[in-house]
Amino acid sequence: MTAPAFAPQTEERFALARQVADAVLFEGYVLYPYRASAAKNRLRWQFGVLVPPAWGADCEEHDFQHTECLMEPKAGATLSVEVRFLHARRRTVQRLRPDGGYETVPELRLEDRVLVPWDEGEEERVEVVASVDELLGDGVTHPFRRPAREDTAPVLDAAGRTVGRLVRRGEEISGTIRLSAGEIDGPYRTLRLTAVVENTSDWTPPGGRGADRDAALPHSLVATHTLMALSAGSFLSMTDPPEWAKAAVAGCRNLHTWPVLAGEPGRADLVLSSPIILEDHPAIAPESPGALYDATEIDEILALRTAALTDEEKREARGTDERAAAVIDLADSMPAEVLERLHGAVRSLREVTGPGPATEDGGFPDEHGVRRPDTPWWDPASEAGFDPERDRVDVDGRSVGRGSRVELRPGLRRTDAQDIFLRGRTATVEAVLHDVDGQVHLAVTVDGDPGADIRREQGRYLYFQPDEVTPLEDDA
Repeated sequence: MTAPAFAPQTEERFALARQVADAVLFEGYVLYPYRASAAKNRLRWQFGVLVPPAWGADCEEHDFQHTECLMEPKAGATLSVEVRFLHARRRTVQRLRPDGGYETVPELRLEDRVLVPWDEGEEERVEVVASVDELLGDGVTHPFRRPAREDTAPVLDAAGRTVGRLVRRGEEISGTIRLSAGEIDGPYRTLRLTAVVENTSDWTPPGGRGADRDAALPHSLVATHTLMALSAGSFLSMTDPPEWAKAAVAGCRNLHTWPVLAGEPGRADLVLSSPIILEDHPAIAPESPGALYDATEIDEILALRTAALTDEEKREARGTDERAAAVIDLADSMPAEVLERLHGAVRSLREVTGPGPATEDGGFPDEHGVRRPDTPWWDPASEAGFDPERDRVDVDGRSVGRGSRVELRPGLRRTDAQDIFLRGRTATVEAVLHDVDGQVHLAVTVDGDPGADIRREQGRYLYFQPDEVTPLEDDA
């Protein structure tokens, strides 16, 4: 095994893949509304947690990840591996006493933030470089260790005076990376690569079994995933392999992780093995202005909701974590044109080259080469008689239009949980809309929604049909 130092071209390829790997690393790191007190943030880290063996035996989480994939290396090729994970560091908050000492407190309130105890995640990387020949037979075993450490950072008020400190402690963790390869039967020289990442910490739960998950997290490898690159040769796609390799792919064992091709589309020399199921060549949406960390995040909705938090909620979020503070600042400073780009994008369209279908006279009826039907499915002139801001509709014998207040009663046909949660809430009608099928829809904003003004400005409403609302008596 050679020294774990990546060649410049390998490092360049890893740098591109790390954009997606970072999203995996911090998936669900801190959930909206980004406050430590939020119920969603009291059970931290749900993906790729490799716990100590002594604790994993009694829980549903695991102490290892097992990856298998197929590769076609060229002669003399080397494999570069980078295992990445978060090392949880427990943060406590201390206040400066008049006598110059410090005392641990449940919170420290400052003008711009409220500091509270929290588990921060520190990024760790373990690198291994081995020739493919070394992987044959018994393979390569690479143990690693991160020692326990503690550090402190002063807390300053707006005037620059020390008012407290943060104490961060990281526990010792250790692990092992095992790499091996073996040839498979087939028409081409193909190897099955096996990569196993294990938590080998000797930590045992205090008092034996029954320790809670919070006690095990500082000794765990969190959000663990693996990047693997060949210096010469290629990997086979595990989701769309060639016909001759499908049986071999089906025979690969992947436990608690899944490998996909990564890096630039069209290349197959890099694999990301992730605890989150991804497609080949995953990429960060170019419209995304920054990381929001919330699991299954939807940038537009989260940005709007974050901007609508109260000042006190934002203070607590800023004190929860530096990354949460960055999300708050991002939402507060996001220009309208950036937010507009988050509204949606179509990526399935591809440029058409070559001639399109011709009409009977040899011409093209429109710029896309699409022949117009004799009868249009929709006549724009039919909209002339509609005005969403002035139209009204009869609901339970009462006229409802813009400005009317209604009680929401979503019907049984609704499958969106958010609509069910709004049952019984009052709302204001913003517009009466008619679709091309003749159906009527009421665009509403929910009363008491702190983001109502933003929704109104952006034209982003909730929609209900007339039989899903009840007019309120106080509506004139």
